[in-house]
Amino acid sequence: MRPDLLQQVEQGDHKAIARAITYIENEIGNYLELMQQLQPSSTKIIGLTGPPGAGKSTLADALIGLMVSQNKHVAVICIDPSSPFNQGALLGDRIRMGQWFNEPLVFIRSLASRRNLGGLHPMIIEITELLKAAPFDHIIIETVGVGQSEIEIAGLADTTIVVLVPEAGDDVQTMKAGLMEIADIFVVNKADRPGADMLVKSLNSMVRSATTAQEKDIPVVKTIMSEKKGIEALMDMIMSHETYETKNDKKLWLLVEKAYQLIQRKRMSDIDRMQLFEEVKATYNSKGLNLYTLIKELY
Repeated sequence: MRPDLLQQVEQGDHKAIARAITYIENEIGNYLELMQQLQPSSTKIIGLTGPPGAGKSTLADALIGLMVSQNKHVAVICIDPSSPFNQGALLGDRIRMGQWFNEPLVFIRSLASRRNLGGLHPMIIEITELLKAAPFDHIIIETVGVGQSEIEIAGLADTTIVVLVPEAGDDVQTMKAGLMEIADIFVVNKADRPGADMLVKSLNSMVRSATTAQEKDIPVVKTIMSEKKGIEALMDMIMSHETYETKNDKKLWLLVEKAYQLIQRKRMSDIDRMQLFEEVKATYNSKGLNLYTLIKELY
């Protein structure tokens, strides 16, 4: 790893940023030394989450366009579904954001979820910390969109946006507790469809019943991203939330969650997936395999 890599990242060199992310993503060389040199940053992270088909990529694309029009420097991390066999990403989100490839104010990187149930990349904490060292005004992270398990983004983003569509009305009741825990802003996208007003009413009702007198209401905004309608109102809500003082306890618990995941990963670092594959292959027979017995013997 080049000794001047961090300096290049801090200067906003996109090639250096991409190279550093590759080192982190694949845990190459002394990437931990690079991480330990990072200085605290106030760059805000916007997280986009919600069920598949809600329009998260289109929303991210519209946010990029608005930020670029304001001469802001933005980084976008798209977490794509990965193959269970080779862990590669489908890169669908990058294709949808193709118009920004040659825009000097925009950096886009697609990452595979690598079967992570939280809808994020296993090294997403390190990657976002690296991006915060670069001169970006905002960092946007779009998750896979895997439903109720997609809660890790709340521990990573300063502003978590939950994107829903009118057809998700019935699912809202099932996801109610999780949604209220992670959402800072609700977006009802494709609001020109039937049922949009009913979903907005339902969400507002949830917000009022879950919010105490000391807490700030969770705003709900209607958008039609195919026509870029509502994007300015959403951006205003994001800026308002970023200036709102988060409760100290919540911020500390988010840091604790990050630290917990980093410690957990460090303790698991000596476990090689391919070696585990060979052990399972050698032990497996026609009657199947008791994984608990195998793990006890190996670890």
